[in-house]
Amino acid sequence: MRPLFIFLLTSLLSPWGWAADSDTLNSPQWQFVHTRFLKAEPYQFDGAVKVEAPTDAEDSLNVPISFQVDGLEGIQEIVVVADLNPIPQVLRFRPKEMRPHLSFRMKLQQGSPIHVAAKTADGLWHVGGVWVNAAGGGCTLPSVGTASGDWTKTLGQVSANVWQRPDGSNRLRVRVMHPMDTGLASGIPTFHIENLNVLSEDGKVLAELDLFEPISENPMLSFDVPKQTQFKLEGRDNNGNKIQAEVVQ
Repeated sequence: MRPLFIFLLTSLLSPWGWAADSDTLNSPQWQFVHTRFLKAEPYQFDGAVKVEAPTDAEDSLNVPISFQVDGLEGIQEIVVVADLNPIPQVLRFRPKEMRPHLSFRMKLQQGSPIHVAAKTADGLWHVGGVWVNAAGGGCTLPSVGTASGDWTKTLGQVSANVWQRPDGSNRLRVRVMHPMDTGLASGIPTFHIENLNVLSEDGKVLAELDLFEPISENPMLSFDVPKQTQFKLEGRDNNGNKIQAEVVQ
């Protein structure tokens, strides 16, 4: 259970654009996360990186996470880490021609800080995060598709939609059928999507994603995209299976 004073401190400070040197989530793994996934590079905790998630996960296999980075220019890469997961790294996102906003679902083995770090062109990581309580078991259970044996029929199939918001911006929602097995369930090897790129109709890369085992089965991802009506998706999994699709509004 997350200590009450940490919860109150985070709730009071996070909306106001604070920057700090210490982790208000009090993660016992922060130094490991900083060294392993941020390569021990300079960082600051920064309210410009806003992360949304439920306080308590109803389903440890499908925990909704959403982040956005506002007020920072030149975002090179965004890293998401679940500090206390047996496989901490969740994804790496290089927004390129997109806003640095993303929504997705992930597996959570136990209650954990979820840190999101955005690297700017000056080499500084800007870090935000939330604490999510979870009953456990999200990473060590087999996927539903693997357990049922039906996953081969739909592997790699993509469904997607683009819709326009009232402010004129577009939102792209993508679902890719894939078991996303972590390799931690007995007798089931690691099997997950490794990368997924979003391209414009003429082939320009708009965003790059590296996905890791904690992403939920049949990943669903939502992006803020440029005002276009057609997009392409390209990717592959760790067994070399390709993912290709065209999205038309």
